[in-house]
Amino acid sequence: MYPTTLTQLARANPFSAPLFTLQQIEEPKRRATAAEPSNRRLAAAAVEEGDSCEFGSARYFVLCGFGGILSCGTTHTAVVPLDLVKCRIQVDPAKYQSIFKGFSITVKEDGVRGLAKGWAPTFFGYSMQGLCKFGFYEVFKIMYSDLLGEENTYLWRTSLYLAASASAEFFADIALAPMEACKVRIQTQPGYANTLRECGPKMYAEEGLWAFYKGVVPLWMRQIPYTMMKFACFERTVELLYKHVVPKPRGDCTKAEQLVVTFVAGYIAGVFCAIVSHPADSVVSVLNKEKGSTAAQVLQKLGPMGVWKGLTARIIMIGTLTALQWFIYDSVKVYFRLPRPPPPEMPESLKKKLGLSE
Repeated sequence: MYPTTLTQLARANPFSAPLFTLQQIEEPKRRATAAEPSNRRLAAAAVEEGDSCEFGSARYFVLCGFGGILSCGTTHTAVVPLDLVKCRIQVDPAKYQSIFKGFSITVKEDGVRGLAKGWAPTFFGYSMQGLCKFGFYEVFKIMYSDLLGEENTYLWRTSLYLAASASAEFFADIALAPMEACKVRIQTQPGYANTLRECGPKMYAEEGLWAFYKGVVPLWMRQIPYTMMKFACFERTVELLYKHVVPKPRGDCTKAEQLVVTFVAGYIAGVFCAIVSHPADSVVSVLNKEKGSTAAQVLQKLGPMGVWKGLTARIIMIGTLTALQWFIYDSVKVYFRLPRPPPPEMPESLKKKLGLSE
């Protein structure tokens, strides 16, 4: 008899289909390869023959980290102008009342080049964050999957995505915090510093090492919920798109078609990410502008409505960013021929326990 506790937990999972809706379906049998362990099926695209390395090997994790550098570093740098305006709306809503007014005032005061302020700390900071975010996510996902076992991994896969992404983001934010502090200082304090080379030494001289890490707790508050939503929502959206929207089995889709699904799922995930993490993002922006303030003081000052300033700009920015990040990350996997297991499938042993197979 299948354990009652596990059944109840599976039913309680908000992302999972109820057990009573599961049906036995005929699925095309596919020959397993050496690089495709049968108990590791939590990924976003199809497995192909001729993989360049073994799933879960050191080379696999290194290349996943490289994909994270490209996906996060390049995309965040590309939207620096929008990020700059978003930060200025958050810290001075009376002056920068909207996206269009924010762009207009910035160009009028600083010229077109002023829209690129903070590009260097953005590039280096988010490259390091991407390395840790995607690389450690793959590490923790496999680690937690091995601890749970094949059946529990399938039943609790959403919880696994949430736990693995939260664990990865904890370390990613430590890597991001110093550059994020410099970026916000450059973007929101006109005249303080124009480049990373000016800003870093000046902050250290005035406030010491703490200046670079005083925003790490608000970063965790912003980024951990964001990343949990980003990975869990993306993984489950991909699964649902292939199940209900794509008119043919994913094994029959070309790599280009698979990457389109990746982009769409990434954008959907990005919209939810922006909403979940925006209040903490507002606190981070103001905290790095004002010396001596704490997160609680900033939150009290902004109030329940003030924390939502700049949400429209952030939805546009984060939705686009998340979609592009997943697209680039998955493209790196395709280019380097990394193992890309299919969406999770119910193990045969679990089907038998639930009476879904003979």
